[in-house]
Amino acid sequence: MFWINFIKFQPNMYALQYKRGRVVREGLGLSFFYYTPTTSIVAVPVSGMEAPFIFEESTRDFQTITIQGQVTFRVREVRKLSELLNYTLNATGKEYLSDDPDKLPQRIVDIIHVLLKRKVSNLPLKQALIASDELTNSIDEAIRTQQEIVSLGVEILGIAILSILPTKETARALEAETREQILEEADNAIYTRRNASVEQERTIKENELNTEIAVERKKLEIQEAQMDAEQAVQKMRHQLEEDQMSFNILLEEKKKILTELTIENLRAEADVKAYAATKMMEVFNSVNPNTLHSLVSVGMAPETLIALAFQGLAEKAEKIGELNISPDLLRSLLKHPKP
Repeated sequence: MFWINFIKFQPNMYALQYKRGRVVREGLGLSFFYYTPTTSIVAVPVSGMEAPFIFEESTRDFQTITIQGQVTFRVREVRKLSELLNYTLNATGKEYLSDDPDKLPQRIVDIIHVLLKRKVSNLPLKQALIASDELTNSIDEAIRTQQEIVSLGVEILGIAILSILPTKETARALEAETREQILEEADNAIYTRRNASVEQERTIKENELNTEIAVERKKLEIQEAQMDAEQAVQKMRHQLEEDQMSFNILLEEKKKILTELTIENLRAEADVKAYAATKMMEVFNSVNPNTLHSLVSVGMAPETLIALAFQGLAEKAEKIGELNISPDLLRSLLKHPKP
């Protein structure tokens, strides 16, 4: 068994066993015995691998920048890769016969270098320094369609650009420019803040003046309103006085008319009474006084008649010698005093 060996591969290693130019066994994580004089073994790692890179490129304005990053990839089609690169193991199965496996990361990095060079050459310095995300997305899309990547059977898992740096001299110049710009912006900020403060103070004073003007205007409006109200009250009072005066005049005129009518009525009534009295006197003159006296005494109260009798006696007292009045008569008169 001197020429017979045993070999075992890890699960992330894809192995192909060739005999007489044909593949007799292939797969992941194989383990088998083989006869070394007639057997060739190809072993290709299919796990993800990382390849760092660092490039110096010139921007559109002829400034040098350093781009640092890494690419992650894995072998997707083992047979394609084994046809282009030599992944054959030596007789011991521990080492490769050539250095082609070490060249694969460099080939991918070279493709990325070409793509980055094309993109960076179209960017100015300041834009290139902040274009890491833009370059990453652009290179990631472009490299997946590269014919060389497809022919190698490699799948790009991801590209990351870690930093984009200018030269030290350029960095110092940019720092100085940025510093001056920051100082200028600070000065502008101070100037703007002072202007804003002055403007704000002016606005405050204008607002105060406008407030005072508005207050004075409002006071004037209030005074005008008060004057209008007082004038309206005076007009109403004057109107009321005029109405009252007109009413009094009308009332006096009516009183005057009433008085005149009353006087006329009284005059007419007096004339009637005078006429009646005249006619009555004419009648009385033609009647005997004793008859009138009898007529008047009709219906009188007894005490009144007695009083009239005494009056007649008094008129003829010189003809009467002595008059006797009985106590009953006197008592009767005292019970019925004359009203």
